[in-house]
Amino acid sequence: MAEVKSPLNLLFLRDDDLRQGIELLFFAYRDFTAKADETLLQYGFGRAHHRVIYFVGRNPGMTVSELLDILKITKQSLSRVLSQLVRQGFITQRPGSTDRRQRLLSLTDRGAELERKLTEEQRALVARAYRSAGAEAVEGFRKVLLGLINESDRERFNPQTRR
Repeated sequence: MAEVKSPLNLLFLRDDDLRQGIELLFFAYRDFTAKADETLLQYGFGRAHHRVIYFVGRNPGMTVSELLDILKITKQSLSRVLSQLVRQGFITQRPGSTDRRQRLLSLTDRGAELERKLTEEQRALVARAYRSAGAEAVEGFRKVLLGLINESDRERFNPQTRR
């Protein structure tokens, strides 16, 4: 017997539907970060450390200014986290080749191992959800997420402007 699909709710902008979307984001973020939070705790780190390690790992040689632009935090906040990660051997800093005032950031082997550990469970969770939802739903989800972030950050995900 053929599976009967329920019709799509064309009233998806109703308050209850929007609130459900907000709640789903809260629950998804909680579960998405849970395992990483446990790992970070073992190092005495928090989510700010995770974000720094993740983005430096994805963009080796990035400048402190580029990282500040991604994270949208103050220099003071980044300095505290970054200093700890450098001091404990997770990140290296080197001066820029053309502008010696620039600090170029890269993960050390220790930092790369921690980044892999932190990302491994998250990748598995996303892959499982993607597989379950299917390609069309994944593309829809991507569009929704792009719609949630600011316009300048959306450009990071445009294949024509991606570095």
